[in-house]
Amino acid sequence: MCDTESPAQSGIVVRPGLRFETMNVPSSPPIHLSVWALSDIGCVRENNEDAFAFDQSLGVYVVCDGMGGLDSGEVASSRAVAAILSSFESTAQTDATVNSRLLMAIYAANRDVIEVAAVPPLKGMGTTAVAAALDGNRLLIANVGDSRAYLIDNGDCGQITIDHSYINELIRNGTLNVETAASADLEAIQSIITRAIGIEAEVEPDIFTVDLHPGAAVLLTTDGLTRHVQAQEIAAVFAAVEPNLVCASLIQLAKERGGHDNITCMLLVCLPA
Repeated sequence: MCDTESPAQSGIVVRPGLRFETMNVPSSPPIHLSVWALSDIGCVRENNEDAFAFDQSLGVYVVCDGMGGLDSGEVASSRAVAAILSSFESTAQTDATVNSRLLMAIYAANRDVIEVAAVPPLKGMGTTAVAAALDGNRLLIANVGDSRAYLIDNGDCGQITIDHSYINELIRNGTLNVETAASADLEAIQSIITRAIGIEAEVEPDIFTVDLHPGAAVLLTTDGLTRHVQAQEIAAVFAAVEPNLVCASLIQLAKERGGHDNITCMLLVCLPA
């Protein structure tokens, strides 16, 4: 177990380790979202390669988990977050649907990270991404890699996204099951992802849709949390503490169980107008 950092408070940024207070989306009634986000270096890593940001006026929310080692992962995640927000803003006054704008934002992030990674010290860097965009009374969620989105509703918590990871591919094709998992070297393969931003010229995000209603919540998070905390534990924490304490409580729980990676959580809570 190690101590939780006390991040500073600020506005919209793409740097990890900052916390935002509740704000309401000034858009289509009768749905409003309140958002809290927190990032922590964890107990093992020497730097934080996660990044997150959101823009309430645009209704867009992003969490990324960089990879590449040293400072490269930080560069990839921060660039991707910034590119997604910038692209989403640039299409705000167009006729494009929210779904199309979200896809274009992911594509823009992929191009940006690839371009920056052309410099030898940054070669090979990339990042996962999970991004959500408000579309009326729906939330559209795009993911690349193994950063996840969860729906918390009526005391339950279910994973919305599907991991783009080697271990998930083994589970889906039947190679890995309850019996074989016991003897598999999961530690060696759990960090291998099969899709990422900035690795290939073309990226293939998945898009999911969640119908919003007051009381429901969506959690965007990196695998630094999900390696240690299960879905129903997320639901239990959400039920036990005030919304503004959920992210900190989840991060502390992951750190008590080892905190082997950076941990980032962003909680979106649906409120009545």
